[in-house]
Amino acid sequence: MNRIIARSCLLIFTLCTLHRLTAQPADTGVRILWNRGGIAGTVEVSNGRLLGLQNAGSKPASGNSFRIAKRQTPELTVRIGGAHCDPGPEPTLITVRTAAQAFSFFLRDVNAQTPVYIPQYGVIVVPQSDTRSYARIEQEIRSRGLSTKRRQIEREPEAAFDPIAARTRNLSVPVWLGLGRDIRMFEITEELQDTPNEDKIIRPMRSSASFDFPQKPGHPVSYRYAVGRGIGALNNIHRWLEEGALPIYHSRMQDDDIVYHTVSFAALEQSELTEKHVKGTHYLLSDAYSPGRVFTEAQQQRLEQLRAGMRMPSEEVVLFSRTEISNTGQVPRYAWVKVPTPGAGLPHAFDYRTGFSKLAEDGSVFCVSQWNGRPMYNEELAVLIQPGETAAFDFRLTHLPIPEERAERLRQRSFEQVYAECRAYWNRKLAAAARIRLPEKRFDEMVRAGLLHLDLNTLGEEPSGPLAAKTGVYSPIGTESAPIIQFYCSMGLTELARKSLDYFIDTQQENGQIMNYYGYTIETGAVLWNVGEYFRYTRDAAWIRQNWPQLVKACDFLIRWREQDGPLIRGKVADPEDTYHQFMLNAYGCLGMSRMAETAQALGMPEAGILQAEAETWRQAIRRAAMESLAVSPAVPMGDGTWSPTLPPWTEAPGPRLLYQQRETFRSHGTFTGPDAGLGPIYLVFCEIFGPEEPLSRTVMEYVAEVMCQGNTGFSQPYYGKLNWWQAVRGDVKPFLNTYYTTVSAHADRETYSFWEHFYRLSPHKTHEEAEFLMETRWMLYLERGDTLHLFRTIPRAWLGAGKEIALDNVHSYFGPLNARATGLKEGRLEAVVTCPGDRKPRCVILRLPHPEGLKPRKVTGGVYLPESESLLIDDFDGEARIVLEFD
Repeated sequence: MNRIIARSCLLIFTLCTLHRLTAQPADTGVRILWNRGGIAGTVEVSNGRLLGLQNAGSKPASGNSFRIAKRQTPELTVRIGGAHCDPGPEPTLITVRTAAQAFSFFLRDVNAQTPVYIPQYGVIVVPQSDTRSYARIEQEIRSRGLSTKRRQIEREPEAAFDPIAARTRNLSVPVWLGLGRDIRMFEITEELQDTPNEDKIIRPMRSSASFDFPQKPGHPVSYRYAVGRGIGALNNIHRWLEEGALPIYHSRMQDDDIVYHTVSFAALEQSELTEKHVKGTHYLLSDAYSPGRVFTEAQQQRLEQLRAGMRMPSEEVVLFSRTEISNTGQVPRYAWVKVPTPGAGLPHAFDYRTGFSKLAEDGSVFCVSQWNGRPMYNEELAVLIQPGETAAFDFRLTHLPIPEERAERLRQRSFEQVYAECRAYWNRKLAAAARIRLPEKRFDEMVRAGLLHLDLNTLGEEPSGPLAAKTGVYSPIGTESAPIIQFYCSMGLTELARKSLDYFIDTQQENGQIMNYYGYTIETGAVLWNVGEYFRYTRDAAWIRQNWPQLVKACDFLIRWREQDGPLIRGKVADPEDTYHQFMLNAYGCLGMSRMAETAQALGMPEAGILQAEAETWRQAIRRAAMESLAVSPAVPMGDGTWSPTLPPWTEAPGPRLLYQQRETFRSHGTFTGPDAGLGPIYLVFCEIFGPEEPLSRTVMEYVAEVMCQGNTGFSQPYYGKLNWWQAVRGDVKPFLNTYYTTVSAHADRETYSFWEHFYRLSPHKTHEEAEFLMETRWMLYLERGDTLHLFRTIPRAWLGAGKEIALDNVHSYFGPLNARATGLKEGRLEAVVTCPGDRKPRCVILRLPHPEGLKPRKVTGGVYLPESESLLIDDFDGEARIVLEFD
């Protein structure tokens, strides 16, 4: 009986499969309704046949053209043959073009319950059998009370970090310690709940890469050590940075009554840690230890010369670590420690008489360990600690093993003195920069920590060599290094920014192209834009003139590229091998050309007119291509019952790639959304091809936020999406804060503030993502638009509560140095002071001072109050203003 049933099921399955495979595409029809008459246009069908068109009450039209008079009912019946309405590639697509606009939709998406309703075009599409009017359908959709994600955010209270962090990913990131400029660094990974470690791992790195022991090729340098009894059921490790910001790492483990508090930092083997003694490393050597860097033949030859000149350093970078072990209980308790030992089972020896750990190969010392200032008694140790007592376990781990006589001198160094030198070294770096003070402690610390993380990962020779503004583990990339360099500019670190740009000038190829990373052809345009931004901040005419021949050469390269490829250039923008006429690629190229034209105009360069004409021609070509792509790309449903037009990431694509209109596979980087949300048409807005308030810009940003975001943030590398830049520019406070807090809570280590590249824990200490966060913070606090300076435009209103203060001390903008201070609510008053002491000043300042509870002021001093944005307009700004808002 069972066999008969099984055979019957198999027969039915086979017949159904054969029917599905041999079934012919169906004939069907739709009604297109407009909210006004006087419509004329054409209908195009892809992957199907247009059988006929008919106006209401008229005879069927011939061909694909139609005309609806103003007095006629504004509707059109479209009959389709050979329709492909199953899921999967090559669906039937209908495109309707009129003088006012063009739009497209999948035939399979047309449904009476969820009509294709595009209100900005005044059009609705329903099945042919649906006889309802436009007005009735529109009323029924609106009566459902639906909402887009964006509008829902607008109705909710302002976002805050803690409530959002309670539901987002909580990822720890390995800690990087080093000196900055020097490629010798250390990575420390704890045995945390989201890491697979059984011990604490220390990985010495060159730039960001592992390397082998010179004494034992094939054995990567790494070490493991331990404190406490082991990995147990409790999540008992807490981590933080010195003063909340310095690259001095603290870790506290509570093992019942015994507390292990470890502090670790990098310093020099013998010399005092000062800027004078940190010589740095040539950027090509840094690049050689960074994945993805592609060298030209000339660069490779120079790199080999540098490698040949490398010798065993006379002074190593050393990881200093001290663990203070305290018994907080009422009875004696044992403490356990294990000194660092090499990974990969590399033979070594421990000498308890000196505390030296040595490689068996040649007797060189890689670690010096002490217990309470004396040589460590054993490689692994148990010690009874009395109640209230504290013991100290120290080790000094060298980046590479050193001779025993140097190890002896290293052992004699005072931990306290080197610790103090390290604190002073990093604090001097902070003191050299502008200061941003925020009332939310986490973010006040993150701004300072972020600046030092960028500095730590900017490598090159001091005092005058080009610097590699690395993007985490990777060598500099024109697009990804841009926010790093621009944040340096924002913090007044002009020299650091200039040297980081020198890197791209120094690596420019003979044909004028600037491209260093893995075939990212987008880099030339991005670097030119970044140079233009540097000039906007600094007006550094001397540097521009010095490098003008190279900058013109880069512009000429882009011009020749356009002449070769046509109106738009074709290339690759990121990891995926998508060599197409990408909107992102062309937008960055055009933006770079535009900034060079602006710079040339400001300096009276003869090329200004040519560059401006080229940039405008390119911009118009991109706009035309975008509008044509908008016409043929299918609409997608939104959360409020409406549908939105869309754009593809490149002109060759029929629509958003994630809709799979073509038979292909492309998912990568943990998402289907990458080409469309991270690398797609959003750059038409960010790169100034379309203004942020133009209809296309709003369309793109809103459907990306609705369809391709989770928690108002993107999936893979969400800072690529530029959604929050647009929200900042528009002054959309609630959406901005929702994105800001969601992204940073899920992307950054909540204790040490380093960022991953991706949500799936790939590529640590990603300074591109961290710099994007820092720039978002900067846009929240101050943002230039034309001749206007916006201050505190999207800050949380909670930041102006009683006793709180926001301060910008000597930050830099397009208008030169800027100082601003806003004082939280006190005796019913909010106050702010703004000064721009330089020669360049904004024509007007718009300063937002939101009351913590949303109240409106009864009296305003210092400007014209704009109630809709809770802001004051200060027109004809003379360089200084004082604002007072008084509330009942």
